[in-house]
Amino acid sequence: MKRLIAFFLACGLLFGTDSAQEDYTFDLSEIKKKPFQMGGHLEFKPVFSLLDQGSRFYLLRYFDRPQTKSSSEFNFKALIDLSYEKGIAKAQMRVKTDLRYFDSDWSNENSIYEGYLSVKPSLHFQVDVGKKRLKWGKGYAWNPVAFIDNPKNPYDPDKALEGFTVISADYIKSFTGPLKTLTVTGVLVPILHNLNSSLGTRDTLNYGGKLYLLLFDTDMDFLFFGGPGVSSRFGVDFSRNITSNFEVHGEWAYLKDFSLRVFDGGGLSFKEKKDTQSFLLGVRYLTKTNTTFFLEYYWNGRGLTGKEMENYYQTIDQGYDLFLNTGDESGLNLASSMIEYRTFTPEKKYLYVRVLQKEPFNIVYFNPSLTSIFNLSDESFSLVPEFLYAPVTDLELRSRAVILLGGKGTEFGEKQNRCRFELRIRYYF
Repeated sequence: MKRLIAFFLACGLLFGTDSAQEDYTFDLSEIKKKPFQMGGHLEFKPVFSLLDQGSRFYLLRYFDRPQTKSSSEFNFKALIDLSYEKGIAKAQMRVKTDLRYFDSDWSNENSIYEGYLSVKPSLHFQVDVGKKRLKWGKGYAWNPVAFIDNPKNPYDPDKALEGFTVISADYIKSFTGPLKTLTVTGVLVPILHNLNSSLGTRDTLNYGGKLYLLLFDTDMDFLFFGGPGVSSRFGVDFSRNITSNFEVHGEWAYLKDFSLRVFDGGGLSFKEKKDTQSFLLGVRYLTKTNTTFFLEYYWNGRGLTGKEMENYYQTIDQGYDLFLNTGDESGLNLASSMIEYRTFTPEKKYLYVRVLQKEPFNIVYFNPSLTSIFNLSDESFSLVPEFLYAPVTDLELRSRAVILLGGKGTEFGEKQNRCRFELRIRYYF
């Protein structure tokens, strides 16, 4: 018996040693950062929409086409992230390819979302040159201080967006005491014929900047953007964790001489210039049951009043009557060109509510949510139930519906769709 016990102990020590060696051995080449990195995702997204044939935006889209109660489309997308790092320099590129089948026709679009070179000669200093997103602001659904960024889609805030071509420099310094970190960012923004043309007047060189502070455990930014080609803009934002599961954030932006095209009651458009301000206040709260609540109030100073939206709807009606009587499309084409009226949030006052439940009923990798955006001026709103599931590594399935509710003459009541159903299949690599 003693010999048998000794034999098993020896085997245990032998195999235990072998196992330990297998568990804790590693190849330095596996953890060494490779100079070239590639990632991204492939996506397939079919969409089916039920249309509101009595809405104004339906008239704008289908006035010269056969009337239809529904539409469907099929979207294919590839987004590829590339980076190469050597020494103090790093090159990054994000490329997107879209292929779409809609209205019995195929279309495609290829875009460079980001492509820039970073040089970091020290731990405290970095210069970036090229096309990139600056990602200013602390809001989840909206960012009024994102002066040099494309606006987010509040229904899909994490969606990749195209950047702008800039030259930026960052100086970072850490401290002990109430002020933990200070970052100073300077940005040059050239506006040429096909370069950054949506930001301001062409053939000008504009500038912006940001001062970031981590002060008393509060993230704070002071931001500005100006120059000969744009109206001056100033902003501030903050974010603070009150407790480990409760966060508060906000933004405030001031725009000088902001220009907006509006319609009078007779269908004539004119430009209106004025100083304006926008602000956002939001909270994020995580419960013990892993339910996350997002709540944001947004005052859009660049938005339109109820009267201005009413004049716009009247212009569409007049343009449609003119088209029916004479075939003249000029009135409807003018209304279609006014992109200020067709943004995600064209009016003044909005409330964003999102409830996300992580893995309910112990269903692993399943995250349902419900999102709603309220137009507080006309009391119309949207409901977006969503189900996100990742059954295997690198594969993500998302289904959701966008339901629009509102009366005649309200924002969500005049949208082209009554509801929209989406399925997104995304594979990461």
